[in-house]
Amino acid sequence: MEIRTVGLGDTESIRCIYRSAFDEKERDLVSELAVDLLSEKTVPSTFSLIAESDGMAVGHIAFSPVTLQGDTNCIGYILAPLAVIPDSQHAGFGSALIERGVAILTAREAGVLLVYGDPNYYGRFGFSPEIAERYLPPYPLEHPFGWLGMIPGGIGEPGDTVRISCVDSLERPKLW
Repeated sequence: MEIRTVGLGDTESIRCIYRSAFDEKERDLVSELAVDLLSEKTVPSTFSLIAESDGMAVGHIAFSPVTLQGDTNCIGYILAPLAVIPDSQHAGFGSALIERGVAILTAREAGVLLVYGDPNYYGRFGFSPEIAERYLPPYPLEHPFGWLGMIPGGIGEPGDTVRISCVDSLERPKLW
């Protein structure tokens, strides 16, 4: 298994990962998000990692900065999306991608890392609803129990509840 930063030639592989990992209802929306995030111009930058097995791309994860609504200063990141091709699921690729991303964000002393997903899966990595409840997402959540957060850089949490803003690619109500 190799985890590396996404390169210029990875766009089609990333699209294929999401199209194979998600059902027909979600595959177009999520694969489009993953590809759109590759061209986001943000400060700090959005970054993506890819997992390979025997030279083949089998998984992908993206991290993009979040800010307070009405402010341009980064307060942390959001993990979205994450996928592993079906034949490689349950082999540790998703875990390795998350762990590498968290390590990068810990080194950067990121304030918060948010995710909207399965609490049973993401909870294994230290994500909790108690952290996320202080950060209101940009749109109402279809499944509020899936809004989770962690403090990778150990900086601390805001005293008050704050509304976040995301990069343009995540500003789609259908994603929430």
